[in-house]
Amino acid sequence: MKEILLGTTGMKMPSIVVGCMRLAGKNCEEMQRFLHTSLEHGAYFFDHADIYGGGQSESIFGEAMAKDTSIKREALFLQSKCGIRQGFFDFSKEHIVSSVDGILKRLQTDYLDALLLHRPDALMEPEEVAEAFEELHTKGKVRYFGVSNHKPMQIELLKRYVKQPLHINQLQFSIPVSNMVANGLEVNMTSDGAPDRDGSVLDYSRLNDMTIQAWSPFQMPNWQGCFIDSEKYPKLNEELQVLAEQYGVNKTTIATAWILHHPANMQVVTGTASEARLAEIMEADKVHLTRQEWYRLYLAAGHILP
Repeated sequence: MKEILLGTTGMKMPSIVVGCMRLAGKNCEEMQRFLHTSLEHGAYFFDHADIYGGGQSESIFGEAMAKDTSIKREALFLQSKCGIRQGFFDFSKEHIVSSVDGILKRLQTDYLDALLLHRPDALMEPEEVAEAFEELHTKGKVRYFGVSNHKPMQIELLKRYVKQPLHINQLQFSIPVSNMVANGLEVNMTSDGAPDRDGSVLDYSRLNDMTIQAWSPFQMPNWQGCFIDSEKYPKLNEELQVLAEQYGVNKTTIATAWILHHPANMQVVTGTASEARLAEIMEADKVHLTRQEWYRLYLAAGHILP
């Protein structure tokens, strides 16, 4: 599998992150099989959040890992997120620290490899975040830190107070949902893709060596569902099918390869509970799209070039 450098850690990590949001319904045996399928494909980076399945995704994962002696904790990279509560966001020191304690208990592990702040908290006091990170890092509960769905200036505000580097920003990105690309192409225009809605977070991430983790890589805009085989994207699916036949894979694989082709060296967060689909996603490292093919898919999703 293709590897990327994770932030400024100096560590190489798989380009595919196994998203665990939809795993809450699995039993222990099913989860163990899913874990082995992931590991057999070289995908040992797992992304959790304390809200996934109301904590059940972490609980069943932790149980499966603990009961399978062939799965070694040190062979896995476990990442989780916190900060979303019922009806509000919370970056208070008390909540961050207690959230991590809950995550560790559910995952049945002594430490997290990475912790991300899930959604920006309008009432964030960066000094409190800094205190929480320092405590978690000093006690060995969290090795590395990052954010999710944050703009550059929000990251800069955190960096003013937090001692630990912020290595990751998890952002929604797919062929149709790619305003990060559009606003860098439709410069000085009045077209739909021109507005800078995220503070040029793509360029910021590259300039600051932050790894972008692309979540919902197969989603249409506004949570309308998966674009693959959707009647709403006939031209895109036609192009995906042409390339899938050309490369001997399927459309899911091509859509994944499109993200991995970007020079920002992103990671793709899978988000599937299907072992078969996970395997399809993992095949993306076999596909090396040309520049022309990459742009063909971009345009087929309804984007424009000036």
